Amino acid sequence: MEVEQKEMVGTLKQKVNKVISLYNNLKIENNKLHQQQKELKETLKIRETELDFFKNKYNKLKLAKSIVASAGESHDAKIKINRIVREIDKCIALLNR
Repeated sequence: MEVEQKEMVGTLKQKVNKVISLYNNLKIENNKLHQQQKELKETLKIRETELDFFKNKYNKLKLAKSIVASAGESHDAKIKINRIVREIDKCIALLNR
């Protein structure tokens, strides 16, 4: 009877040590994953900033191209400029609210 109890205690100790070992390994892996997540968030933030920059640059180039392309057609250029001015006025009105 006493031998069986010692074997059970030994087995229990082994299982507890195994669980502790697995816990420590998972804790290390979790920390690595948190660090990786942080790095990916920083990379994403940088990419979003770059995307905004290039969208803005693209819109400016598109506007410049439309004005240059329609330089021969002053009426169309005036219409486009008036539309842009109206959009700017709307933005200013929203900001003043």
